[in-house]
Amino acid sequence: MQYEDIKAENLLKIKTLGQLRAAGYEPQTVKQELRRNLIRKLQSKEQVFPGIWGYEETVVPDLQRAILSMHHINLLGLRGQAKTRIARLMVDLLDEYIPMVQGSELNDDPLQPLSRYAKDLVHENGDDTPISWLHRSDRYTEKLATPDVSVADLIGDADPIKAATLKLPYSDERVIHFGLIPRSHRGIFVINELPDLQARIQVALFNILQEGDIQIRGFKVRLPLDIQFVFTANPEDYTNRGSIVTPLKDRIDSQIITHYPKSIEIGKKITQQEAHVKDEQEQLVTTNDIISDLIEQVAFEARESEYVDAKSGVSARLTISAFENLLSAAERRALLNGENKTYVRVSDFLNTIPAVTGKVELVYEGEQEGAGHVAQVLMGKAIRAQFLKYFPDPDKAKKSKEGNPYKKVTDWFGDGNTVDILNDATASEYKKALQAIPGLSELVEKFRSDAKGEEKLFLMEFALHGLAEHSQLSKNRLSTGLQFKDLLSGMFTMPSFGEEEDEDDF
Repeated sequence: MQYEDIKAENLLKIKTLGQLRAAGYEPQTVKQELRRNLIRKLQSKEQVFPGIWGYEETVVPDLQRAILSMHHINLLGLRGQAKTRIARLMVDLLDEYIPMVQGSELNDDPLQPLSRYAKDLVHENGDDTPISWLHRSDRYTEKLATPDVSVADLIGDADPIKAATLKLPYSDERVIHFGLIPRSHRGIFVINELPDLQARIQVALFNILQEGDIQIRGFKVRLPLDIQFVFTANPEDYTNRGSIVTPLKDRIDSQIITHYPKSIEIGKKITQQEAHVKDEQEQLVTTNDIISDLIEQVAFEARESEYVDAKSGVSARLTISAFENLLSAAERRALLNGENKTYVRVSDFLNTIPAVTGKVELVYEGEQEGAGHVAQVLMGKAIRAQFLKYFPDPDKAKKSKEGNPYKKVTDWFGDGNTVDILNDATASEYKKALQAIPGLSELVEKFRSDAKGEEKLFLMEFALHGLAEHSQLSKNRLSTGLQFKDLLSGMFTMPSFGEEEDEDDF
């Protein structure tokens, strides 16, 4: 039986170096190990990076090529593009267990000991050297590149307390306290936000990446470390906070550029996977595809908006937070009204503004408009875009030979009628308000004949919002909800002198 074919439970029974030799163990570098396990997964058609959506034809093939080439990797992309998630998933390409000299702080390979401690132990005990087993999850180390990171943190330094305790001179290598990188020997080491690392600290990585050894103060110690390095970087950091020094960039073999989801369907997959939905919310709140599409559309609109800094990007966390906020808005309404079940509303979607305002970096024009107003504009554009997927274009419908399907609705508002859709309205109040509008129910029946019950009510409200975004109606924000009325009356209605304006036109 080959060593690779031995099951994990049988490997764990091996306790000494002699038993390990007898089992046929041969040392392998971590890059060889990653390459071997990736080849197996590709040959068996296994999914290599589960839960990573939208990268199947771009980032994942690049990453696989880098691993097969046994390269150090830099994942370059804007915030919220799953860079750290990808790095963490590389752990699954490691062997489940590897042997190490028992008690070693550098995860020494029993057949290729690295540290003074392991070398001495193997020299003294030979085949009776005790070994232990290191799980793949313990071979992953991650460090965020904060400004206070030092060379001692990453590589190591002389430890005066250890020197005093062991009564050793500073010239003895046993007084060295190793940093995170040497302790990641035979594993994966990730540095997040690499440009934030000070230039003098980046210089300290040169030898490790190229020659594989480390230098600690004045010690004559050479440790040929075996580490798979993965870096993440945001291109915005190059100008705002720092940069990757050129010689270090030159030593990173593969730089892989990530990107945002290219379609709403992919965005929905990511949001549904990552959103933290509570069990009681799932039972209480019913959602639909339209509301999910609206949330994703906000992110797409934000990435194209003149108010949002494109260089900063719009994180996938925006849609995740917005979806969680949406469910909470519907849940809160149901709890206030004592309802056991509720269906999402477009007004719930508009109440997710707090999830949007903190996720977009505004340019000067956006700052002048204000984060709240920009969020409202983005949501309005999302409704406008999605509306045309379910109903005809109101501008074209006016000129249609078949007649304007919206005429009955707009005429009712033109007669001076208004309707208020309140955030916390009960199901019966919500239904009554929508059904009071002549022609609205028939409009939904004509273009969405399959919609029944609460879904139909949702589409009726959605139609009102769509008409408002296409300048067929006026939509005003009240302190407790929204008011729809005729477009012209909305333009010419002015608050009386000295009267506080409690309506805010969208």
